[in-house]
This record gives sequence, C-alpha cells and structure tokens, in this order.
Amino acid sequence: MAMIALKCPDITVTVVDMNVARIAAWNSGQLPIFEPGLDEVVQQARGRNLFFSTDVAGQIKKSDIIFVAVNTPTKTYGVGAGRAADLRYIESVARTIAEHADSAKIIVEKSTIPVKTADAIKTILASNSRGVKFQVLSNPEFLAEGTAVKDLTNPDRVLIGGERTPEGEQAMATLVGVYARWVQRDRIITTNLWSSELSKLVANAFLAQRISSINSISALCEATGADVDEVANAIGKDSRIGAKFLKSSVGFGGSCFQKDILNLTYLCESFGLPEVAAYWTSVVGINDWQKRRFAGQIVKALFNTVAEKKIAVLGFAFKKDTNDTRESAAINVCRDLLSEHAKVCVYDPKVPADEIIADTLGKGAQNPRLTVAKDAYEACAGAHAIAIVTEWDEFKTLDYAKIFAGMPKPAFLFDGRNIVDLAALRQIGFQATGIGKG
Repeated sequence: MAMIALKCPDITVTVVDMNVARIAAWNSGQLPIFEPGLDEVVQQARGRNLFFSTDVAGQIKKSDIIFVAVNTPTKTYGVGAGRAADLRYIESVARTIAEHADSAKIIVEKSTIPVKTADAIKTILASNSRGVKFQVLSNPEFLAEGTAVKDLTNPDRVLIGGERTPEGEQAMATLVGVYARWVQRDRIITTNLWSSELSKLVANAFLAQRISSINSISALCEATGADVDEVANAIGKDSRIGAKFLKSSVGFGGSCFQKDILNLTYLCESFGLPEVAAYWTSVVGINDWQKRRFAGQIVKALFNTVAEKKIAVLGFAFKKDTNDTRESAAINVCRDLLSEHAKVCVYDPKVPADEIIADTLGKGAQNPRLTVAKDAYEACAGAHAIAIVTEWDEFKTLDYAKIFAGMPKPAFLFDGRNIVDLAALRQIGFQATGIGKG
C-alpha cells in the first residue's frame, strides 16, 4: 500500500487495523517491521496521501477499492488442522465490509488464500450488503522479504484475476490503471479469479521445491565428494533450469513456503488428488529433514555429545535483511541442540532476545541453557562450535582468528548458508564444514 501511495500521489491510501498499538507504530518514527528501504517510502508518502487509521468503518464508507490483507494462518484445530488455511479473518473482513459499505466497491484479495475463496467472499457480501454491488478481484503479492521495496518498484509481473463479465473486466481495468502508473503494461497479467488465486500457492510451491531439490542433492554431494555450489552453478547455466533458488542451505523458512505447500496439499486431497498431495508433501519433508540433518551433524562431529557444551548460533531470522522468524530453520536447530542438553547462545542483529526465547521455547517458558548475546563475539566466546544459520552479511567479515583464540579446541564451525571461506577458516585451525561440501 505504501508503494501505491508513493507512485500515485493523487490516490489516497489509508491502511486500517483495529489494533491501536500497531497503527500507532506505523504512525511513529519506528516502524513495527524491518525491511530495507521501507522507512524511506513511508516517510515520503505518510501524511501526504498515505495514512494509518483505526477508523475501519469510516474508511470502508469512503473507499472505492478495498484491499484485504489479513493473516491466513494454518489451522491448528478441527478439519484440516496443520494444513488447511484458517479463513476466519477473511470472513470477518467480508462481514465488516458488508456491514459498513453504502456504495459500490472493488474488493481485492491480497492475502494468500485457497482457490475459490472469492466465492465465499462474494456470498457473504451479497447476503449482507442491502443491495450494494461489489466486484471481487484477486491480486496476490509476489514480493520477497528483504527485497520487498525493490520487488514492488520493479516487479516481474503483477497478477490480477477477476470475473470474465463486463463488470469484472471493468473492475480489473480499474486496478490495472493503478499499477500501470509505474509498471509496464506487458508485465500486468489479467486472468480469471481461480487462476490468480491458485497461482500464488503454486509459485511458492515451485520456489520451495527448488530449494528442497538442491538440498537433497547437498546430502549426496557430501557423500560423494562433490561440491553443491559447483553442481548448482553447472545446472543453473542451463537456460531451461536457471540459477535462481539453487542455493543450498540449512532449510527454507518464512511465513509462506511451508504454509502454502501444506495448504496446496490439503486442496489436492480435497479435490480427490492424493498422488499430487503426496508429491508436494515431500517438499516439506525434505526441508524438515535438512534442518534435523544439520543439527545432527553438529552432534556427531562433537564426538556424539553436545551435553553442557556451548554452541553459538549465528542468526535467527529466517533470512537476512528481515526480522521475521516465522518457520525459521534456527528454531528447529536450537530446539534440537537443547534437546541434546547443549548450552545454546544465539545472536541475531535484528531479532529481539525475547522473541528468540519465545519462538524457541514457547511464550513464558525459560531454559537456562538458552541465552541471547548482544553481538557475535559474545555468542562465540568459549563456544565449542559455531553454527551459521542466517546469511547476515556481517557474519562473512567477522574476525574469526580472534574468535578461534577464545574457543576450546578442537573448535568447530558449521556453515548452514555457505557464506564463509571454509579453506581460510581451516587455515586458522577450525574444523569447518558447509552444506553440500564433500
């Protein structure tokens, strides 16, 4: 929304939320999320044509287009628990719009949702809106955390789905006109509603599939003496394959990949396609296995026991340049090490200590074996091993000779992101290993 406000100064954009504290944070000098470049975008537009408000009802009445961008977490209860999307917030928003809208609106799905969700939204609106006309569009987001501003400024494509009726086509044309202010028209794709809704899930599934594929090969590289980065480079030169998302690691994380694949598998089973569901379930299975394998390698290398040994975990966010920890591989790694009675000391430049502890142990729980350091050097001091779990740039340039001097010997380093020079670390004296480095 901030990007639309920035690029379309004549369009008033108001972001609404019932959470007073959240809106106050967006109106403050300290935004509630870390994303490179976002501060500058918000500062340029806020107060001009970008506003943050708790007046949900009032803004519904004033608006012409309403973007629905609420959370759609995986259900933790009932039918589909652990896989299906929980659509309670989508339904709540639809009912709120129907209650307060008094003129025709275009409703735009931004949340990642199962295919056919628009049917539910349309039914709720039609049943409760006292004759007000609505058009429902799908406009999924394809940005990546850490590069969101860049992705929005110059997107590969903008996808807009709507009904293939005169009213639906007109609604799509209206939204196309907004994006066309800064996006080349040939990059704006229009489809039917169901193609657009499904495309978001499929896009994330395909990206996750590539990561799990190269991670599966990383294990084979370790067994055979091959180098996974060399293999990835070789196959990535094939124009049919391409080089993106072939970086082996400790495993993918974030709010989308696993959630969307599990949702996709549930949809497949719901439509009587168990073989398709099993195929996509294996992508998540490989990812979980890779995280367990990484922690297991640490235990095995440290003479099959890490009990009472200090392990420094560098990085907790699921990727660099974000403070998002959802489904981060670091959570699993820390839990596995703690289950082996290791003393785990975590450092991340952007994730607060209380969040690291809550994500690892659960809210309110404590474990004296889990501590959080203020910097990488504090985390590594006296550690038997270092595990790099997030690819923060600062971890590439640490003074590893200084760190090595303060560690018990033999000193181990496990690079879960393949970002450091293993040969140079071995020259210092480290027992250093990476992912897929045979």
